[in-house]
Amino acid sequence: MNTETIIKALELFSEKIIDNKEYLSELDTPIGDGDHGGNMVRGVKALQESLAEDEFDSAADVFKTAAKALMGKVGGASGPLYGSAFLQISKALADGADLLEALEAGRDGITKRGKSSVGDKTMVDVWTPALELLADGDVSAADLAQLAEDTKELKAKKGRASYLGDRSVGHIDPGAMSSVYFFQALVEAEAVK
Repeated sequence: MNTETIIKALELFSEKIIDNKEYLSELDTPIGDGDHGGNMVRGVKALQESLAEDEFDSAADVFKTAAKALMGKVGGASGPLYGSAFLQISKALADGADLLEALEAGRDGITKRGKSSVGDKTMVDVWTPALELLADGDVSAADLAQLAEDTKELKAKKGRASYLGDRSVGHIDPGAMSSVYFFQALVEAEAVK
């Protein structure tokens, strides 16, 4: 796997988070603390600094650095969840997995850390179907965006949104939306097709 391609993908992910900071926080306001955008921006800015300053021997090293940046700077649940995902991706790549297999390991890291599954109105509701789309090939940005849209009709079973019960229905999960940006960045960088 091309290390430069993964760096490009994570740079694109960072740009998407920064460009959509207000939107992510707007999504988080009715069902969370309203700080998902700001939290994620702190993390991706730290990631951008690391990508610019560090030298990487492998894609696994890039994801390990990303994990550290996000765990160190992103508050709330998102830092540990993204950190777990990227750390598991790094480990899988170091063990010889291809990117799709590594992304599956990343998703498993999220489900383990967050004790969540599909249908709980979390990041997993993007990661799992996104991996299925990637396995089938030819994924568009719109296909991925629809996955976050699909969380709107789910009742939250995890996180702060779960306290709202039925009132969580009708809102897109902010972590699902930031996950869409991650997968869109992978596609745009041609890390995956």
